[in-house]
Amino acid sequence: MSGAGSDVLVVGYGPVGQVTATLLAARGHRVTVVERRPEPYPMPRAVSFDGESARILAAAGIGEALRTVAEPSRDYVWTNGAGTTLFEVDVAERGWSGWPDSLSMYQPGIEAALAARGAAQPTLRVLRGHRVTGLRDEGDRVAVTVDGPEGGVLTARYVVGCDGANGTVRDALDAAATDLRFFDDWLTCDVRLHEPRRFVPNNLQVCDPARPRTAVSAGPGHRRWEFMRLPGEPPDEFGRAENVWRLLALFGIDEGSATLERHAVYTFQARYVDRWRAGRILIAGDAAHLMPPFAGQGMCSGFRDAANLAWKLDLVLTGRAGEALLDTYTDERREHVRHAVTMSVDLGRVICQTDPAAARDRDAVMIGVRERGLAAPPPSAVHPLTRGLIARDAAGGPRGAAGGLTPQGRVRIGGREGLLDEVAGAPGFLLLTTEPPGELLDPARAAALARLGTRFVRLDAAADLDGVHLPYLERAGAVAALVRPDFYLFGTAADRNAANALVEELFAGLGASTDLGASADLDAGGAVSRSS
Repeated sequence: MSGAGSDVLVVGYGPVGQVTATLLAARGHRVTVVERRPEPYPMPRAVSFDGESARILAAAGIGEALRTVAEPSRDYVWTNGAGTTLFEVDVAERGWSGWPDSLSMYQPGIEAALAARGAAQPTLRVLRGHRVTGLRDEGDRVAVTVDGPEGGVLTARYVVGCDGANGTVRDALDAAATDLRFFDDWLTCDVRLHEPRRFVPNNLQVCDPARPRTAVSAGPGHRRWEFMRLPGEPPDEFGRAENVWRLLALFGIDEGSATLERHAVYTFQARYVDRWRAGRILIAGDAAHLMPPFAGQGMCSGFRDAANLAWKLDLVLTGRAGEALLDTYTDERREHVRHAVTMSVDLGRVICQTDPAAARDRDAVMIGVRERGLAAPPPSAVHPLTRGLIARDAAGGPRGAAGGLTPQGRVRIGGREGLLDEVAGAPGFLLLTTEPPGELLDPARAAALARLGTRFVRLDAAADLDGVHLPYLERAGAVAALVRPDFYLFGTAADRNAANALVEELFAGLGASTDLGASADLDAGGAVSRSS
């Protein structure tokens, strides 16, 4: 396959670029990836992801691999410098998305699984050891100048930049950024233990003004320790190996018990780009946003970017939606990221406190709340969609539960049992109903949804094995929920008239018509048996 004339050219093949490319290729699009590194980066950077990200990775085809390179994060505890518990939470091992609410991972393992999945896609080509040096939007395509053995000028209908904060694609957008001006230097130490060891708690945040520090799982067989650089400490001396071992000794780790795989001093930042699209050029991941690590949402936010963008590009590329749909990408993802960045900064201000008096005040408040039994789980870093492609009420706001992340449980459909996404089939729109879909939708609207690749699933109490989906519909007062391919709710319907109106509203938002001159027959279980 030639790199010229691709549907999408993805710049950067880190985890976000991999998910973006794989989701598009799985839908049959010709995808070229340009990656400057000749070989995958061999060291971990992120060490965890959330349940929604696991759901996205499973949709990208590596659900089974997650069971070998990731594990439930288990408990998370904050203490002060004296070891007194300030806050603790046990992370659910089956959460809202059907996966653990948090998983610890070995990032090279995740990337290897994604690379293998990409290599199995016949329409995906990866050019490693190549660098993008220029982009030109020519109106109907983008011309991309690539330096490397198979370089030259490649063309694509769209370009997605997943090449980081200092990447070429972000520069080409020339977009302003919102910067929250929150910086600190931390020393990251990735360690492989020589002998298995159980850590209690498994994930620890020490809020010690004398040295804020972190100890977390980094996937099976791996651990990470992080230490904040204090004012006045020279950065070059702080990052030396001898200082690493001195700090690791605080946790009983030495050269006899562990191998130091990587250590580096990094400066976290908190900013996001205000515009994520310019014509046929878009950005995702670190190219669009950077955030402190304290909410664990940096890479997760990039996965959400990929999941949001892939299905929209798919519909636009295939003529099933107008190009204006791509404008909802910035509207939806920027607000999500603004929430995650702000939450990360708020947590960081608590954790990174180095003033002893302020730290004592913080401790007194948190200990008092905990002793009175008033402590609540931390707020979610996931923010419901309030803008973009969702069903709206008369005032223009989300209608009912529209815009929220939908749950996932185990179901039984057609003799198969498993998580809803696995059993229902390939990623696409999902119409989840309690009634036969053929009785809820007229033939033209059913056919219109079928042309979008919609999966029709009817559930009863016997099929909803975990008792997740029917209560969700009941709380919404609905007989049907129309779910987007990125698992966010477009809207619900309480009866047949509302269901048909919901389909019309979706197609109006897509900039497409439901009058496709076709009909679809739906069987009693809800599957599309024929569309013509």
